[in-house]
Amino acid sequence: MVTGVSRRPVVGVMGSGTDSWPCYSHALGCWLAQRGVHLLTGGGGGVMAAVAQAFVETTPRQGLSLAIVPTEYVDGRFRLVRPGYPNPWVEVPIVVPLGVYDPCQPVAVNRNVANILSSDVVVVLPGGPGTAQEKALAEAYDKPLVVLSALSDGAEGPDGSGAPVDRLQAEAAWAAALGALDRLLPHEY
Repeated sequence: MVTGVSRRPVVGVMGSGTDSWPCYSHALGCWLAQRGVHLLTGGGGGVMAAVAQAFVETTPRQGLSLAIVPTEYVDGRFRLVRPGYPNPWVEVPIVVPLGVYDPCQPVAVNRNVANILSSDVVVVLPGGPGTAQEKALAEAYDKPLVVLSALSDGAEGPDGSGAPVDRLQAEAAWAAALGALDRLLPHEY
């Protein structure tokens, strides 16, 4: 008879599919790998690839790099894998018959729902409309959520304001975000 199984937490990292935001991605991927959690991304480029690369290249680590991989609807049927997916740092691709977020169809079900529902904790890095939808879904499904937004000196704020963020503010925001994330993660698993 099987009693209980201990399960590693799944931390979903959501962000830009084109911009890697290295000021966040590398440090976050390494930090998560050192916590022994599983990493979940959307399996594409940008933040998704950068966080996953840092995660899998960190040693030692115990968790796996997972991804919800979207498909495309072409000629009346789903193609198995959308071009460019999964990135090379995905160890466990989970292919779903869902596409990516389409701003022209904002209420259509897409793979973002699977990303959020599969995550125990959600981390949102800068991104576009798809990332904004993932943040809204995390809030709607009452998922623990950490939003990283401050950048290093001279960088444009992720809100698009163009306002540079002071280095000390950025370091304080980063430390606060990681502290919040650490409090959200179970410490025994």
